[in-house]
Amino acid sequence: MELTDLAERAGEWLSGTGPESDIVISCRIRLARNLRGFTFLTRASDEEKKLLEQSISGRLAEIDFGKKTTYLPLHETDMLERLFLVERHLISKELAAAESPRGVMLGDNESLAIMVNEEDHLRIQAMRSGLELSALWNEINGYDQAIERKLDYAFSSQFGYLTSCPTNVGTGMRVSVMMHLPVLVMTKQIEKVFQAMNKIGLAVRGLYGERTRGLGDFYQISNQVTLGKDEETIVHDLAEVIPKVMEYERKWRESLLKENRAQLEDAVYRAQGLLSAARVISSEETMNLLSSIRMGVNLGLITGIPIAKVNELFIQTQPAHLQIIEGRALQPEERDQLRARFIRQRLDLKAD
Repeated sequence: MELTDLAERAGEWLSGTGPESDIVISCRIRLARNLRGFTFLTRASDEEKKLLEQSISGRLAEIDFGKKTTYLPLHETDMLERLFLVERHLISKELAAAESPRGVMLGDNESLAIMVNEEDHLRIQAMRSGLELSALWNEINGYDQAIERKLDYAFSSQFGYLTSCPTNVGTGMRVSVMMHLPVLVMTKQIEKVFQAMNKIGLAVRGLYGERTRGLGDFYQISNQVTLGKDEETIVHDLAEVIPKVMEYERKWRESLLKENRAQLEDAVYRAQGLLSAARVISSEETMNLLSSIRMGVNLGLITGIPIAKVNELFIQTQPAHLQIIEGRALQPEERDQLRARFIRQRLDLKAD
């Protein structure tokens, strides 16, 4: 698998073709699994980690996942390549930073990623464009069952799936939905969403976790409880909540279009102007300006730019992606210049 080829396109989850994809970028389900008879990774020796990585990768290679898959031994890659995979949401920062034998199996459209030797022996992840939680659960459940036929999971009849971190014990499931909520941010209504989610036990994070909350007006809403609820209930609960957040965002979009259209137009066209003229631009500023562009496309204020192209740019303009595309390591100043040029070319923007 050539990372340069990956960098030039986005995974299916960023295609903008799924249900409700004007607001819901993607949905993701992740399952934490460990093998019976093996030590949790927090206590495992390097030799045990090596044995686990070899054993699991070998078994995964025997499984037909219904799509082409590639296994990457991450201990044979450099940090830039691993950060590239982090930016694409295919591996975690923790897996990228680790030094022991570890790897990831990737599906050809990035809808499947199986991390080996992260916090748990296995982290199985499936992603889709838009809001399709029930279908996604059926998909990942099929992958999980196929893996369990090859590997003996650590399971307790009392507690469920046993995991390295107690907060994952039970189903071992994390369900998350990535949402784009620019108008709730603009109107300062987003805090009400945070409060409502907190009251019902849901977590709200940013595009790349808690520290990036609000960057580009992206928010990941996910479950926190894995014990005491079955998988179907966890999926159902989130599927009930997300449409209410979507409705809230749409309500405020309609309200602003009617009552303060100039505010929306100013944000959108100002972003368009800055991106067309900028010669140096940071990742953070890019994310925030692209958020306004995406909002403008969805509201019909900007035409001729496919939403998939805007979605791709949120990922392709990240530091590791720019360096993989350029084929060399870049200093921060070089990245900022390349980013500005890259955006103008991809969006065909020209300054007056």
